[in-house]
Amino acid sequence: MEEVESIGPGETRGTEPFEDSGEDFEYFSGKTTFKDRVRDSYLKFLRRVSHNKASRVRLPIGELAQRIEWSKGRGSVITEIPQIDDPEIETIDVYQVSEPYSYIRVMFNNRNNEYLVEPIEPRLSEKEDKLLKLIKDTLHRTLGYEWDKLSEFDKEEYLTESVESYISSRGTKVDPITKKKIEYYIIRDFVGYGSIDVFIKDEWVEDISCDGVEVPLFIFHRKYESVKTSLIFNKEDALNSYVVALGQRCGKQISVSNPILDGTTPEGHRIQATYAREITTRGSTFTIRRFKEKPFTPVDLVSSGTASPEMMAYFWLGVEHGESMIIAGGTASGKTSTLNSVALFIPPGAKVVTMEDTREINLPHENWIPGTTRTGTGEKGPDGKHPGEIDMYDLVRASLRQRPNYIIVGEVRGRETYIMFQAMATGHTTYSTMHADSVKSMVNRLENPPINCPRILLTALRNVVIQSHARVGTDLVRRIKQVIEIVGFEPETNELISNTVYEWDQATDKFIFKGHSFLFDKIMEMKSLTHEEMSTEFERRVDIIRYMVFKDINDHRELWSLINNYYKNPEKTLARIREEMREGGLDIVA
Repeated sequence: MEEVESIGPGETRGTEPFEDSGEDFEYFSGKTTFKDRVRDSYLKFLRRVSHNKASRVRLPIGELAQRIEWSKGRGSVITEIPQIDDPEIETIDVYQVSEPYSYIRVMFNNRNNEYLVEPIEPRLSEKEDKLLKLIKDTLHRTLGYEWDKLSEFDKEEYLTESVESYISSRGTKVDPITKKKIEYYIIRDFVGYGSIDVFIKDEWVEDISCDGVEVPLFIFHRKYESVKTSLIFNKEDALNSYVVALGQRCGKQISVSNPILDGTTPEGHRIQATYAREITTRGSTFTIRRFKEKPFTPVDLVSSGTASPEMMAYFWLGVEHGESMIIAGGTASGKTSTLNSVALFIPPGAKVVTMEDTREINLPHENWIPGTTRTGTGEKGPDGKHPGEIDMYDLVRASLRQRPNYIIVGEVRGRETYIMFQAMATGHTTYSTMHADSVKSMVNRLENPPINCPRILLTALRNVVIQSHARVGTDLVRRIKQVIEIVGFEPETNELISNTVYEWDQATDKFIFKGHSFLFDKIMEMKSLTHEEMSTEFERRVDIIRYMVFKDINDHRELWSLINNYYKNPEKTLARIREEMREGGLDIVA
């Protein structure tokens, strides 16, 4: 798929087709399938060659030590973790991505005080590399148009059978481990993302960036932040081809005449790319923002320190009582993650309509309509749009005719914002995100072109959450800086009246309740509750959030089940929760 070289202490092979005849490979009997665990296959083989006796396998001292290292997570029968010979480079972390095939090694270079991340994959011998290239060349020539119609699972099965068929038809003798390696690289390059596939599958990686030819790829790692990797595109043609392949994966074209690409892959990964040196002088570039298949939950936000249990209990009450919200912050501050987490408090049966330019929101609700914009083609018309183009304005306007209980707009930045605020004013609970670092800057953006929303209409908004990417000590963290209520409008001064409910203290890394919430006042009035009763209800929900974190309840079904049990029988549910919390040594709020 592409040619990538390694600049780190490990080694990454190229993947260009290679034409040569097959050579004989050392043969070990034993048939395996793609889904067999490699260790099981290896042990079965050892039993077979020992005539199926239940005997103890004696390994040479070196191999025995290697197996011990494998058992410690330092590699596998298929993929060996190579040693680092440079004394100035220190191994910080090694973890598996797709065992037993791929691993990540995080290193620290004491010469330049930089982190370096190295993807580690099966190492191929010269014979194995030749066989791989022969099979790839054959597949390139034989795959037909039907290939694109297959599912990912069917493609993997087809490729596995193709490898088996090629080896059998040529009479090539291949041991089971070699076959596993070949299958891994064939599937990686024909179904996966080639040499960056390890990063795509790594749950710790958020973004993958290529800034041009002969420039190391960078990733944003949830633990180590922005770090350089050992991968680099050294050939401009290879990088151009890779960017074109990314566009095809998104169902879009990128070329000299149309050198900018914004798209989403079938897996949900968000891709932004540029082609050749038309607009980026270092050559083609791409940025991949990984899509989190498992939705962010309230537990994720609390566990990471982004929010407190009290904040999540407050958001829970806000969702329950139809309070609209905008989450504002800078780039990569976690706005969408917070939005997705808060949206899990939406009742399971409610109708939800979401609108985005590229798909990022991921909800488990069955009654959910996820909408995305569509680009058009041809000359722009009088309305400034290409024929066939569907923008955010069209989606928001259409959503009002679908009778949603909740409207979620991924990010507002244009004229669709006016329609969204009209929806709020007519009673639709609406959530969205935007780029702003304070209520003042948010209001300035909303009032000025291209949004032009009158200030009086902004009173339909009930909550503003300000989120940031900040440093706590030496760590770069995501934190909700403020939770603010919009409580009114002063016509004489033309100012919005606001109330800060929660504020983050960066010095202590703690969230502070500022003493009053108009949401609580609204609930007390609606339900005729006293201050004590409101306080008790809130503290109960805080305990439920803390229990979710204690039990690591990240599955939406468990979360909804717990919330529904609380609604149906609050006393019984709380008694059970608090008993388990006491047994776990946790304090009870109320």
